[in-house]
Amino acid sequence: MRILIVTPYYTPDLGPSAPMFKLLATELLLLGHKVTVISMVPHYPSGRVLPGYKDLRIRYSSEEGVEVVRIPIPSMARENFIKRMLQFGMYQIGATLAALTRDFDAVIISNPFFCSLLPFLWQTLIRRKPTIYSVYDVYPDVGIKLGIFKNKLFIKIITGLERFCLLHATLVQVLSSTFKPALISMGVADLKIVEIPPWVDTELICPMPHDNSFAKEYGLTDRFVVLYAGNIGLSQGLEHILTAAEMLVDQQDIRFVFVGNGTGMQVLQSRVEQRQLVNVQFFPFQPRERLPEVLASADIQIVSLRHGIGSASLPSKVFSSMASGRPILVSVEEESETWRLIQKADAGLWVPPEDPSKLTEAILFLKQDQALRERFGQNGRMWVEKNHSPLHAAQQFEKYLLQAIRMHA
Repeated sequence: MRILIVTPYYTPDLGPSAPMFKLLATELLLLGHKVTVISMVPHYPSGRVLPGYKDLRIRYSSEEGVEVVRIPIPSMARENFIKRMLQFGMYQIGATLAALTRDFDAVIISNPFFCSLLPFLWQTLIRRKPTIYSVYDVYPDVGIKLGIFKNKLFIKIITGLERFCLLHATLVQVLSSTFKPALISMGVADLKIVEIPPWVDTELICPMPHDNSFAKEYGLTDRFVVLYAGNIGLSQGLEHILTAAEMLVDQQDIRFVFVGNGTGMQVLQSRVEQRQLVNVQFFPFQPRERLPEVLASADIQIVSLRHGIGSASLPSKVFSSMASGRPILVSVEEESETWRLIQKADAGLWVPPEDPSKLTEAILFLKQDQALRERFGQNGRMWVEKNHSPLHAAQQFEKYLLQAIRMHA
């Protein structure tokens, strides 16, 4: 097959989705397909375009056999919603133009429509190509819960455009079955929803010693490290981790470490300064090749989502945490897919979201039981090796792309 993948983020962008699509494209290539990826120039998570990519030209390259087309966008801070929409708009126009005269057998396009509406219209309605619409967050639900979308007319428009893409895609891919009710309520037929869970590079991310070069460089070798690594945004409720840190400030060997960036970073740093929390450290996103060391420096890793967010979300960072062989504390909705996953894998503990007291208790409980931490870590590693490899994901996408082609025949 000649496969087109339309996604705004691709390696060397940071964050979870960029390496996932890199792995997927590479594995599809190894399965014998010709793969083209159309993404933005590298800019995530800050919104600032990397040096060397700032001129306004579409870039074409071959990366490990995958054709990668990078669309120029203005370099600007992602904290501003309007500026972010401008970046998405520029990307949509460029992605449509880049594929204007080219032919593909099937297309994978990631949601939301903010990123993909124009190329979706061109490939699906005009070129009539079989399309899998990949849903990683349900819109507008996630924006409403975070307080980003407030205007009723705006929400109605967003709902209509996202529903348009969902209804006109050949198939809709979701990360877990918990996404289905929201999509079915938007009119998507159950039979057209296919589940492909997140995948992780288990060769790169693997269990390593706690006292590695990252830990040594930043003085973490003699600390009990509670780690949050990933996007620092509105949906994670990370201020409650700071409250837990404040409650444990007298436990001098415990260190709370945040590695990442995002719209919520400055707020968190200001609160740490105001409260004088000497047991909290912040580090920016690290190069991907250093991620195994970052994750291994932790004794406990935290996955956190606000009330109302976790019920229809499955953060891909969970799988990196499991691959690193470390126990996970999940602070999410109790009936969420994230907690069900950790339960099935026997890879960690659950605490209610936005509950610093329970979080503190769980940290101290795990700190006292090294054998339990090791069991959780080993179980998580075995689970992702078996169920969340890039090859398994590529084989699933291959199967459903062929199904989409048959549906169009």
